[in-house]
Amino acid sequence: MKGNCWRILVFVLAFTFHLSPFTSLKAQIAGLNTLTLLDLSSQARTSGLGLDYLSVYDTDPVVGIDNPSLLRREMAGIGSLSFVSLFRGSMMGTLSYGHHFENVGTFMFSFQFNNYGRFDGYDEEEISTGKFSAADYAVSVGWGMWLDSNFSVGATFKPVFSHYESYSAFAVAFDVAGSYVSDNRRFAATVMGRNIGAQLVTFDGTRETLPFELSAELSYKLAKAPFRFFLAANELQRWKLSYEDPLSPTTTTDPFTGEVTKEGWAKGVFDNLLRHMQVGVEINIGKALFARVGYSYRQSAEMRGIEGVNFSGLSFGIGIHTKRFDFAYSRRNYHFSQAPDFFTLSYKF
Repeated sequence: MKGNCWRILVFVLAFTFHLSPFTSLKAQIAGLNTLTLLDLSSQARTSGLGLDYLSVYDTDPVVGIDNPSLLRREMAGIGSLSFVSLFRGSMMGTLSYGHHFENVGTFMFSFQFNNYGRFDGYDEEEISTGKFSAADYAVSVGWGMWLDSNFSVGATFKPVFSHYESYSAFAVAFDVAGSYVSDNRRFAATVMGRNIGAQLVTFDGTRETLPFELSAELSYKLAKAPFRFFLAANELQRWKLSYEDPLSPTTTTDPFTGEVTKEGWAKGVFDNLLRHMQVGVEINIGKALFARVGYSYRQSAEMRGIEGVNFSGLSFGIGIHTKRFDFAYSRRNYHFSQAPDFFTLSYKF
């Protein structure tokens, strides 16, 4: 049976790579893709760890919302509500509910929105046209099935609708994932292809790419200590994530001698490698209280100010777990001057 499981996981990866050209991998840089709602998680536990999704064997439904391969029957009958207060009046949220179908698998039904707020509109002659709103909406269906006690696969279907003033767009995307969990349940690993799809209805006739990403993540819980460690590798579909910062160029020329100084090869490789990584730690304090902290070097490097030191890329949070409900709060520093607050409440009906 385990030989068949490995073949299925290999198929998941091959399927992801087969569809990846459909997403135009050459344009996977922040700001060059549309419908970035697909690339955001509103879950407080996930954000507190500084991650995009979770690879952990758990009954917490937020695990299955972003990682369908780890959906379990124990998540059935649990509803989850997440809310994020973003910047300048914008907000994001997710409402989810899990259900298990015997011999079919576990499903997670979710509604996600990102409301960017209201704006003052003007025409080309700067005459007011009144206020308008902008928002993204996604209704997703996630499915997960365990092939045996260690291996699982899953997929999420995510149609997305956007409406900005009088412009609208529609896209269809899929997440495909495969996971392995050790017999003692302390180790878990996931490989996922996210946002495989295309924009079907465009804003103005120009077809834009979706934020496709190939990533991997693992977690490990220490046997005799209350620590669980997370390590994620993102944007595996391309190597180079760094860019030339005009305020801190990698190549400089001395204005008096004309001598050219270049960044060392090893330093550039190490910097780019770290940009692919995210790390997080979850600490169990007693039986019901959790503390979380995470760090993204890429976020810190891209949002680094002139002074060179800030808290960008750092995230932290707390969580409370009971038999009936879970509550989590986190704060994620996208920029040294802006850090959204994340709230998630899950309840077992």
